[in-house]
Amino acid sequence: MNELMRLDAMAQAELVRKGEVSAAELVEASIAQIERLNPELNAVVLPMFDIARKLANQPLGDGPFAGVPLLLKDMLAEYKDTVMTEGSRFLKNHVSANDTELVARYRRAGFIVVGKTNTPEFASKPTTEPELFGASRNPWDPSRSTGGSSGGSAAAVAAGMAAVGHANDGGGSI
Repeated sequence: MNELMRLDAMAQAELVRKGEVSAAELVEASIAQIERLNPELNAVVLPMFDIARKLANQPLGDGPFAGVPLLLKDMLAEYKDTVMTEGSRFLKNHVSANDTELVARYRRAGFIVVGKTNTPEFASKPTTEPELFGASRNPWDPSRSTGGSSGGSAAAVAAGMAAVGHANDGGGSI
């Protein structure tokens, strides 16, 4: 399954479309990678495994990325009925009332969100080291920072937890 997670999102979507792999298999491969690697990297701070498993076992629709796991940066990407902290202790219990338009578009495209990634508080620092969740680590050298406010997404994708991760950018983190 590790090989599946090293494929890009287009290749994963093609495998699902051809019936060579199921969305559930992709989601489980992503979850396995997160569970194996995240204790050291601290890239995924809000797992959404139950939601992802449920969606992977429902009809997928015809979006171009149907069945492909996606990670959302925990910043400005609200997913209805899930926590969005923006890396802040102040928002640690904030539950989103609706999907943001970007998340709605990801979902219409067929992506299955498996979790949310670490970010500095309100994306206000050039390193991903919030007090709420602690620092994300670089997958090539865990003694180093991931840098950037999208550091959790960068570390997760680089480590093969998902083929694609949402990021947003106010100062060059992408």
